Amino acid sequence: LDRTVTPMGSRQLRKWIGYPLLDLREIRLRLAAVASFRGDRVFREEIREHLDGVLDMERLNARISMGRANARDLAALKQSSRRLPAIKERLAGSPSERLNEIAGKLDPLQDVAELIERAICEDPPVSLKEGGLIREGYHEELDRLIRATRDGKTWIADLAAAEQKRTGISSLKVGYNRVFGYYLEISKANLHLVPGDYIRRQTLANGERYVTEKLKEYEDLVLGAEEKRVALEFEIFEDVRRRVAIENQRIRETGKRVGEVDTLAALAEAAELKGYISPEVNEGAVIDIADGRHPVIEETVRDEDFVPNDIHLDDQEQQVLIITGPNMAGKSTVLRQVALTVLLAQMGSFVPASRATIGLVDRIFTRIGASDDLTKGQSTFMVEMNDTANILRHATPRSLVILDEIGRGTSTYDGLSIAWAVAEALHDRDDRGVRTLFATHYHELTELVAAKPRVKNFNIAVKEWNDQIIFLRKVVPGGTSRSYGIQVARIAGLPTKVIGRAREILLDLERGEGNEVGTPRMTVDRSGREKKETAQLRLFGAKDQRLRKWVQDLDLSSMTPLEALIEINKMKEYLSRQSS
Repeated sequence: LDRTVTPMGSRQLRKWIGYPLLDLREIRLRLAAVASFRGDRVFREEIREHLDGVLDMERLNARISMGRANARDLAALKQSSRRLPAIKERLAGSPSERLNEIAGKLDPLQDVAELIERAICEDPPVSLKEGGLIREGYHEELDRLIRATRDGKTWIADLAAAEQKRTGISSLKVGYNRVFGYYLEISKANLHLVPGDYIRRQTLANGERYVTEKLKEYEDLVLGAEEKRVALEFEIFEDVRRRVAIENQRIRETGKRVGEVDTLAALAEAAELKGYISPEVNEGAVIDIADGRHPVIEETVRDEDFVPNDIHLDDQEQQVLIITGPNMAGKSTVLRQVALTVLLAQMGSFVPASRATIGLVDRIFTRIGASDDLTKGQSTFMVEMNDTANILRHATPRSLVILDEIGRGTSTYDGLSIAWAVAEALHDRDDRGVRTLFATHYHELTELVAAKPRVKNFNIAVKEWNDQIIFLRKVVPGGTSRSYGIQVARIAGLPTKVIGRAREILLDLERGEGNEVGTPRMTVDRSGREKKETAQLRLFGAKDQRLRKWVQDLDLSSMTPLEALIEINKMKEYLSRQSS
């Protein structure tokens, strides 16, 4: 998102992302301002061009207020202030209420800029102790010292030519060092031509250095004036810096408003470049996103087109969405893109979708990823449970909860029980429930639709072809009963032998078949060699027996047509697996 052109804008953008809004009016004002920039490219480019020359006014102000600024910092503040009147004038004609409000409050700091313009040189040095800081004409005494220094240096520069002519020594030169000051240097070959009024100061290997009474007088004048000038310039500079520091509140407010304008224009620039749209944010409970995209992944994934998805959450029919599907199919992406879309909308940004309605969210809670905290003695599962406990204690019907797997770090039955109970608790919270996206590999959770009215099942569609899976990345209604973990393991590069063994064990587990001690029929003999037991053909297939019991156990009188279709789809998938 960071298309800002000023440091203040970049910091403001980061702050907005970290602190999205809860005030509906403020959200709409920001969105309207972004829309104003988005709809008028010429207007946006003019503002951004003026902003591009504004330096970091907030940092400059801090340095000035603390007495650490040098003359170049003041010159930078002046340069930035010179751009403010054009920004203020251009914003004043905007149809956006927020931009007009900023224009009305934007202080162009004209008096501050004029003070710096009068006092500080156009291109001052970094050092404050070598002079050259203050512009001529600003201070009368300083001007006199500057003239004295300049005139004295001019006389000394002309002295070499005059003495060469008087003495006839063409190699004579005037020099200076901090120990002896100014001097006349004459080589040994010309020492016999030295006039009587020359006073020897230093003997060198190749010559002698001399001074004259006149040279000493001008040296005192020049060096005295130079020293006084440097001291006076620093004193004047400190006075100017102090006078500017008094205006620190005005400068800080101006920098803040410039950053806000830059951020709004940058969001509009990003919206145009990436095809974002303005969301409708309201007080309702509906989160409805059409063709939603993940703003980061669509920019970074290049080997395939990003597949957009629709998501609908409300407090009447679809409040808790159980999302199943294979690893790598895109469950986590869908969860995150919904949360990011809500965050973007409530910070006042356009969002990556073709249409979006966002019912105001008070907080976004996430339980994502696997990590431990061994320094505190907490396992991955313990960290996961801490996060989940925090969600269950603090989520409200206004919240959005994103759960990407629950209960993975313990036994299957323990994990499934916890996941089921958490989903129920979120559905029943305060008798109103919490808007929740729950991605899981516990396919048993899809049975919650029969017990909880606002739970709905969705899955990420895939296609099987030649014992391979093709990820379609599309969210479709209904649950799934497979995770395709073995296929994903094959993609990851597990050895073929391991994959084959896993398939055999999976088949035995799905059929409920085992040997006399209950382990899968693939065993290892005493010599350590793998040995596959000869399968005894059965009169009736296990899948037929299971299907018969499955159908007998269905309570058709309490099922809706949709639930009946879901069960038929599960049977079809079961038969498809058995035949493969």
